[in-house]
Amino acid sequence: MGPIGPISKVLVANRGEIALRVLRTCREMGLHTVAVFSDADRGALHVRAAYQAVRLGPAPVAESYLRGDLVIEAALASGADAIHPGFGFLSENAAFVRAVRDAGLRFIGPSPEAIEAMGDKIQARRRMLEAGVPVVPGTADPVAPDDQATLLSEAESIGFPVMIKASAGGGGKGIRIVREAGELLNAAARASSEAAASFGDGRIYLEKYLEEPRHIEIQVFGDSHGNVVHLGERECSIQRRHQKVVEERPSPLLDEDLRARMGAAAVAAAQAIGYENAGTLEFLVDKHRDFYMLEMNTRLQVEHPITEATSGLDLVRWQLLVAAGEPLPLTQDQIRHDGHAIECRLYAEDADHGFLPAVGKVERLELPGGPGVRVDTGLYDGMEVTPHYDPMLAKVIVHAADRPQALARMDRALSELTITGVVTNLPFLRRVVASEAFVSGRYDTSTIERDPEAFAPRIDDERARHLSAIAAVMAHVLRRRRGFAARGRSAGSVGAAAAGVTGSARAAASHEGGAASSRSWVDAFRPGGSGW
Repeated sequence: MGPIGPISKVLVANRGEIALRVLRTCREMGLHTVAVFSDADRGALHVRAAYQAVRLGPAPVAESYLRGDLVIEAALASGADAIHPGFGFLSENAAFVRAVRDAGLRFIGPSPEAIEAMGDKIQARRRMLEAGVPVVPGTADPVAPDDQATLLSEAESIGFPVMIKASAGGGGKGIRIVREAGELLNAAARASSEAAASFGDGRIYLEKYLEEPRHIEIQVFGDSHGNVVHLGERECSIQRRHQKVVEERPSPLLDEDLRARMGAAAVAAAQAIGYENAGTLEFLVDKHRDFYMLEMNTRLQVEHPITEATSGLDLVRWQLLVAAGEPLPLTQDQIRHDGHAIECRLYAEDADHGFLPAVGKVERLELPGGPGVRVDTGLYDGMEVTPHYDPMLAKVIVHAADRPQALARMDRALSELTITGVVTNLPFLRRVVASEAFVSGRYDTSTIERDPEAFAPRIDDERARHLSAIAAVMAHVLRRRRGFAARGRSAGSVGAAAAGVTGSARAAASHEGGAASSRSWVDAFRPGGSGW
């Protein structure tokens, strides 16, 4: 295709799977590309995939990927005329966007004014109320974390339980749920401290905490010609500690009426701030099917591939076209969706032992394939997974004609995925996808934490039989090694040990949930920590 208007070379200011994702679309569109990297990422796939690559600095993000000045220097030195931020890092940093524009470069994303309008959640709440978009009841202004009287007064006015939230940032940080007055001061101090450490802004506010809500977001797109459309919803309610784990679209909850009303609200929100490029409005839907806007993410979302799967659209392509000044490729009436899509996030963490973060060297990697399967990842054999960056290693996306087929396809895809050398949450993902709550579509944001045993490791009858056989072989080997005479003297004790091991396996299999008592056996059957 070649250059699109003023854009001919794009620097991707990110790493890993999202950098690769953007680079691939740029290549398809005939655009030259520039990657940036830290010392830890010198051999990364995104570095190899770009036409050029520029070193930013040492591994820590504060010395590399968060150094906006170095990113702009790299763009100018390499001859790039546009910067794509991906998600995370500098993607929602209004000051960086201004610096990009001041340097004569194009930012592939929204304006700094739009980022500021929606990046501050308190300001965003005010703007949305003015636009007629429903928001969760809460405070209109920041609350000092040590102001006990105001905290208590506002919380009682809203009604317990309440949620203390950071005004800036996202990703589940700076959030605390408070169910009674005695918890307010401590929770406010912790939320403010976490927010200040994560975002450099310790301001907090209070919102009504909705019990067992659904978290549903709407993808929107705007252009410089005044057009705004929505591309439908994504269901993001399968979460752990406010972090998304599995997403799907369409949502099992929405009917056509609710879907249309939420889409219209999302478009109204984007129009209210003159929004351009890709953005996402996040909503909570309560048990009465009333919806409230949470926040707007002014960037491409991690889970955008499931929208691409059902719509057949390339959202990065749309971003590039809009950034070049072109109108949106389709009108609202022309947007169509087909089938069902699900995404699972693969993290470097041990879900069977408190979700502890994991590091290590990828020794063996086998990715799933076949009809309707897509894997977005920066993984490769021999890659070092370090503690410097986000633990998300890959996204497994499936698309099928309907939800039952999509569920079966995801189960198959996860069974084909193998990674050793680094512990991952793969076993946990398989349990989530197979769980009664997810299969039925009757779940909410607290499902995982409300019923952890439903997602804990289990040993089925077949594995129990395997363990029984192993125990018998172990006992036989011990008897032979000790000799005939010794075997005679110790037969009773060895037999008892074998029976005990066999009994333990059977007990673990028959134990309701089988989670706590069987954990050592589960670990024994997890090659590289991520087998079953």
